[in-house]
Amino acid sequence: MLAVLRTTWPLLLGILLLMVGNGVQGTLLGIRGGIEGFSTSAMSVVMAAYFLGFLGGSRITPELIRNVGHVRVFAALGSMISAILVLYPAVPDWIAWAVMRVLIGFCFAGVYVTAESWLNNAATNETRGQALSLYMIVQMVGIITSQAILNLGDPSGYELFIIPSVLVSLAFTPILLAATPSPGFERTRAMSFAELFRVSPLGCAGMLLTGGVFSAMFGMASVWGTLAGLSVPEITIFVGTIYVGGLVAQYPIGWLSDRMDRRRLVVMLSGAGGAILMIGAVFDLPFALLLVLSVVMGGVTNPVYSLLIAHTNDFLKSDQMASASSGLLFLNGLGAIGGPLVTGWLMEQVGPGGFFLFIGSLLALLAAYGAWRMARRPSRAKGESGSFVPLSPVASTLAVEAVLEAKGDDGGSRRGGA
Repeated sequence: MLAVLRTTWPLLLGILLLMVGNGVQGTLLGIRGGIEGFSTSAMSVVMAAYFLGFLGGSRITPELIRNVGHVRVFAALGSMISAILVLYPAVPDWIAWAVMRVLIGFCFAGVYVTAESWLNNAATNETRGQALSLYMIVQMVGIITSQAILNLGDPSGYELFIIPSVLVSLAFTPILLAATPSPGFERTRAMSFAELFRVSPLGCAGMLLTGGVFSAMFGMASVWGTLAGLSVPEITIFVGTIYVGGLVAQYPIGWLSDRMDRRRLVVMLSGAGGAILMIGAVFDLPFALLLVLSVVMGGVTNPVYSLLIAHTNDFLKSDQMASASSGLLFLNGLGAIGGPLVTGWLMEQVGPGGFFLFIGSLLALLAAYGAWRMARRPSRAKGESGSFVPLSPVASTLAVEAVLEAKGDDGGSRRGGA
């Protein structure tokens, strides 16, 4: 682990600053929107716009890198992010914010793809799994830290918008000065959505549903907190505990997933999470119990995402994994676009409880579909499944490489997945 840290610390430091900057602006906009008097539906559009841009950026950035190189893409996208972050308070209009969120989502997707490529290139076959673990820890620590920074200033002023702009600008210094060669993008075997669905219906449906869950949690949590009358410190603690739950739960659930049917674990986690979150949809809970729901959301959703990726990879050849990963991320992005919109509408109809109602319903639907798929096909034989890798929707490039190395190039394709 120390050897990996010595060779990748500039990249990890840059990623940490990026995540802090992104985490600040994500929560801050939800709070500032309430101060500006934007309606819940307007803010849901603003939050959904980020995921629309992210979807486009994740698809277009690899081609941009092939055309002009990593350094130019990094510099261009980073400059745009810094500029947009300081424009939010200068243009207090929700339509303008939505346009800027599309742009910033596109840019962050491109930045993540580029950063992960560099980190992947710096790791060896023997250390790639450790690099991925460090990468995930850095992401979570960055988001948790960002929530603390929000308590250092007034959300109605300019300072809290300047801080993430500065952090994002500083993030590129260690990354661009890292003494690692710029990696290339290899062509891989194409895989259509129809083929991907035939391989793993649960993986495809799960990615679509978890996309809605992720975007509702991370896009609308601060909007929900404002509507529910929470203070700024309470909102930041609530959002931070989502990531704490995800960080703590990844590894014990990963250990279990390598020892039992992954589908059964998806069903158990999703069903339990959906049932618990319905409590928040029905009852007006004290803040301490709201934090319990926050830990449950993060502790269920992040591991379930990783389980779905691992389950799908169990049925793929090595040369299909990159294309499959791209397809699954695209489905996750499609679901993410609708998450804030539906959540905002529900909160307008039934009040703050609509936030938990939407997320709980999606988890329950995933559990039901997973149980149905288990009835359609028996579980895999012990020893045929690959290893669990802790992931988030951002950790894509490294994830593919880690799984390829763990599985080897001789993995066969197994049609008719669950």
